[in-house]
Amino acid sequence: MKQNSIKAILLTFSLMLLLMVLYPLAMWGIAQLSPNQGKGFLVADKNNQHYYENIGQSFSKDHYFWGRPSAVDYNAAGSGASNKGSNNQEYLQEVEKRLNDFLQKNPTVKKEDVPVDLITASGSGLDPNISVQGAIVQVDRIAKARGLNHEKVKELIDNQIEKPLLGSLGPDKINVLKLNIELDKLSK
Repeated sequence: MKQNSIKAILLTFSLMLLLMVLYPLAMWGIAQLSPNQGKGFLVADKNNQHYYENIGQSFSKDHYFWGRPSAVDYNAAGSGASNKGSNNQEYLQEVEKRLNDFLQKNPTVKKEDVPVDLITASGSGLDPNISVQGAIVQVDRIAKARGLNHEKVKELIDNQIEKPLLGSLGPDKINVLKLNIELDKLSK
């Protein structure tokens, strides 16, 4: 018994050293080699306010593109999902409400044309990106709210499309914050 206890204590301290000291130091070191030394990428808007480009922001006004819903109300200090499954009645009602709200504000869009990323929250609750289709279905609302030509708004979307990593790892996407900052520049 004494021999097993000593082994268990040694294993515990070895894992503590590995997981509480060496691993965090290794991750910190890798972050120092990345752009911005792991501090995130800041983007400035026309008022010179700074936002993190890789953290979802709340946009709910009609003259902005809306991003993906957040299960944590866009609180970066406590990211996470709702952990509700697709057969959870409360979750289904929440998604249905989001869909109805979206359709009410975007009357030219058909229910079947609304991409899932506009009505379901991401795993982190902080996804800064939407699909290209998620941006396109919002064009009519934004063009009307800002008094812009539809083609000009679509051109703006085309200019903001981010291709997948290595050309094939993931879908095309659009960063909503960057898109809305460019939209503000366009509307000056």
